[in-house]
Amino acid sequence: MDLDLADDTAMVTAASDLGFASARSLVGEGANVTICGPDADRLAEARDELDATGAGDVLALDADLTDPDAISRLVSRTADEFGSLDHLVTDAGWPPRTSFLETDEQDWYRAYDLLVMSVVWTVEAAHSHLLDGANSSITCLTAHTVREVGDGLVLSNSVRRAVLGLVKTLAREFAPEIRANAVLPGRFETSREGVPGGAVSGGGDTEVEAEVDADAGTDTDTDTDTEGDTTALDRDVPMERLGDPTELGDVVAFLASSRASFVTGAAVPVDGGLLRS
Repeated sequence: MDLDLADDTAMVTAASDLGFASARSLVGEGANVTICGPDADRLAEARDELDATGAGDVLALDADLTDPDAISRLVSRTADEFGSLDHLVTDAGWPPRTSFLETDEQDWYRAYDLLVMSVVWTVEAAHSHLLDGANSSITCLTAHTVREVGDGLVLSNSVRRAVLGLVKTLAREFAPEIRANAVLPGRFETSREGVPGGAVSGGGDTEVEAEVDADAGTDTDTDTDTEGDTTALDRDVPMERLGDPTELGDVVAFLASSRASFVTGAAVPVDGGLLRS
């Protein structure tokens, strides 16, 4: 299926793990893509990987997603470099793993800036550019914990849900010019060649680690080779395996494309059937 993304411009607010996989699928479809991140070495590695595998051009920029001025500069550089901005994909990492009583007030504010305000600031900065496109889209990567909470993840369980409300609101307020959707990742293997990042991702390695601890009743090291014994990881996944990040990236590319022109306001799980709700 030709997704007709050639020469479109997408900005992905991540350079590793599932954000990287999203950027790779978009570049593979011929889109020009901006990626960002705070780690210069990882950013350079991701840019080189994308340059080697994709048809579109790649711009890699340092950016702190908790700084609205940095986000504004990121959007402006993207539009200046490529002449447009058609698709926005947001992915902002994860907050620390804590219980409610372990979490102080500043933890809540930091998590809100990271997970919610980063999306707000990015959409605000990108809105006028997105309006100029013929098939503009916003896709927010969240986590499957927005539907079913994980133990020890009070910040993610609580704060990420605001992004779903924001996406649904944007889908109504920005239609028909701009579509907005959310993607809910399950458990993914991100140590495969060509995907910089940790061994397991699903809204953050620490979130998966917490879920595995709860399921298995044992300590889990996320650097462990998950190609081996993944019983605790996949026992609740009907597909009986971890996801390949490409499987998520391809969904993101589809949602950005005109093939998904009637899909907006959706929260799409990509989890191998993990969610029961």
